[in-house]
Amino acid sequence: MSKRDLKKYLSELNKEQLADQIIELYEKFPPVKVYYNFVFNPKEDSLLQESKLKISNEYFPIKASGRRSRPKLRRSVAQKLIKHFVLLGVDSFVIADLMLYNIEIAQTFSADNFIKQELFYKSMLNSFEQVVQFVISNGILPDFKGRIIAIHKETVDQKWKNKAQFNAIIETFDY
Repeated sequence: MSKRDLKKYLSELNKEQLADQIIELYEKFPPVKVYYNFVFNPKEDSLLQESKLKISNEYFPIKASGRRSRPKLRRSVAQKLIKHFVLLGVDSFVIADLMLYNIEIAQTFSADNFIKQELFYKSMLNSFEQVVQFVISNGILPDFKGRIIAIHKETVDQKWKNKAQFNAIIETFDY
């Protein structure tokens, strides 16, 4: 069904029928329920804190027993959370904060732990490039410039193998 056909179909429904359909969607599909729960009760701060906790658990996991378990270092966890924020329509400042936090927590981990997987550095570079593009395209670069520069400086201080690529991204804007 095309969008046009859907609009035509919906325009033929009365208000009660339309409400019934939305309630049915709400009950049947969890993403619809999540969307409406967010729209009517947007607790961005608590959502952000929960997401930061999930990301930090990728690098500094703690079992229920209180003991540390082995870190997984999965960038995909953060990417799914960021995508979820975008789909919900969360404020761009909150999304940028989460994107930067993902890199910052990874750098905190790598400061004390040698990481031999090249993929880790490549994925952090991708994340860095994405956040820089995001803040520029949303016109919020001045608000996050300090954190972006601090991340770049940390790649140099930690002697990341791809620090030159981080430098190339930083050079795309004046600081």
